[in-house]
Amino acid sequence: VAAVHFEETCEYFPRCKVTGVPVREAFFRIPPKNGGPPTLLVFGGSQGARAINQAMVESLPGLRERIPGLHIIHQTGQRDYDSVLAAYEKARAAGEVHKFIDDMPATFARADLLVCRSGASSVAEIAAAGKAAIFVPFPRAADDHQNVNARALERAGAAIVVEESNLEAAYLVDTIAAVIGDPRRLQAMSAAAKSLAHPKAVEEIASMVEALIP
Repeated sequence: VAAVHFEETCEYFPRCKVTGVPVREAFFRIPPKNGGPPTLLVFGGSQGARAINQAMVESLPGLRERIPGLHIIHQTGQRDYDSVLAAYEKARAAGEVHKFIDDMPATFARADLLVCRSGASSVAEIAAAGKAAIFVPFPRAADDHQNVNARALERAGAAIVVEESNLEAAYLVDTIAAVIGDPRRLQAMSAAAKSLAHPKAVEEIASMVEALIP
């Protein structure tokens, strides 16, 4: 029996159960953001995501113009850190540029909107935290699973999916501005994401394993 996060995934397995992906409890305890500047969190996993990094750098002037006061927290990975940091300084964009982020639950708590890949762990953490997201699926993921993950949240109203081939600065600026500038939409996306969370994933998967023991 396969343990999966979404009902749609079951079509790929002869037997499956929707359990969700195990997520640290801290993600479920993140309170709704209350006050502070509009904040965008951008990340691409431990290695970073070059396509996202480049698109964000190209978007900085437009974001600064369209969303005064926007604060950006950008995790780049090691490879692109120096060039991205230099771009933020040149654009005079209000932001924090990090190679890595150690405490993701605390960083999620500061953000109104996320821009990121859509691997299984990221999607599960975003659902647990109840955060609105713009997903850029990794196009070379096995069986295109990142796109499948992202589309499931998009159908639920929790996310917007941007194919990497369409990741242009003008579109990204328009999309970020439209979402982060609309508190009601952010709240609706957050609630939709939270509805897809699975707080009992660990217990359910453990029960499945125990049932297999002779």
